[in-house]
Amino acid sequence: MIGGLAVRLDLTFDKLEDLQVALGALLDCCGDDDEVTIRVSHEGTSLTVAVGPFDGKTLAEGLDREPVDGPSLERVLEAVADKVERVERDGATWVELTTVLEAVNG
Repeated sequence: MIGGLAVRLDLTFDKLEDLQVALGALLDCCGDDDEVTIRVSHEGTSLTVAVGPFDGKTLAEGLDREPVDGPSLERVLEAVADKVERVERDGATWVELTTVLEAVNG
């Protein structure tokens, strides 16, 4: 999915890789039986990826926990997105990642 998006929006390799890292880290918080939705919106120079629904407690533990073998989920997301927000929708928690795209001269 992200590869097709990258082609349509002319994303740089670095932005594409950042999105893949962020999505992988978020999906690692899910259980094997959990269903998540990925919503992508593009407005002007901003690309927003919303991932959810997550159980708020499970997500909070994933975001706040400092693992011994690497950075926390929160640090990973903050490193690869320009803005990270937890949003409550219909009693569940979603994570919205916003990144600013480079203007393409055309």
